[in-house]
Amino acid sequence: MPHPAIESLLILQDRDIKRLALEAQLKAIPGDIGLVERKIATEKGAIEAARMEMRDLEVKKKALENDIGSAGDKLARYRTQQVTVRKNDEYQALGHEIDTTQGQISELEGKELEIMYAIDEAKKKFVTAEAELKTNIAGHEARIAMLREREASLTTDLKAAQAEVATARSPIAEPRLKIYDRIATRNMPAVVAIRGGKCGGCHLKVSSEVESGARGKGLDPAVQLPTCDQCGRIVFWEA
Repeated sequence: MPHPAIESLLILQDRDIKRLALEAQLKAIPGDIGLVERKIATEKGAIEAARMEMRDLEVKKKALENDIGSAGDKLARYRTQQVTVRKNDEYQALGHEIDTTQGQISELEGKELEIMYAIDEAKKKFVTAEAELKTNIAGHEARIAMLREREASLTTDLKAAQAEVATARSPIAEPRLKIYDRIATRNMPAVVAIRGGKCGGCHLKVSSEVESGARGKGLDPAVQLPTCDQCGRIVFWEA
């Protein structure tokens, strides 16, 4: 059995390790929530992009309708003018304009049909994608809700763990606490067993003096804590 002074430090260390684990989990949650929120933003961006694609096609369709209407008005004027002209060359010139305009209208109507087909396909694609993306978003939002519940639970657990740490610290003398705190800040675990003549923290061989001290020979842990001469951790002999 370790010396009572070491035993009390081991109890404190066990509580501290639990506290540190809870703190690490709690610290990670905002990042996890942020990651899910970015996924939601991406999903919403995809929905909006699909919606904008349909809007752009509708705008193009409207522009083509206006162009066809303008060309139709132009064609009607040319035909009216052609009826009233007396000169053959003017008649032929207007006939050429009529043919050209009719060709333009046919081309525009062909483009309009392509746009209308593209709009139908875009609508089908949008409806399918929107349903899928909304399902994904619902899943992401459920994940965030779960993370927030976990955050609240971890906060409660952390408060309890902090109270356990305070309770474990109370019977330990201040000088030993200072040594423990100094080591725990940079190396956790701070209190480790010697096994096979090696420190359980850095796994390097300890000196015979440290090993003797850990065995309780010539060194009273109640007065002076044995520490590894390599990493500085508090060591004890594990029988």
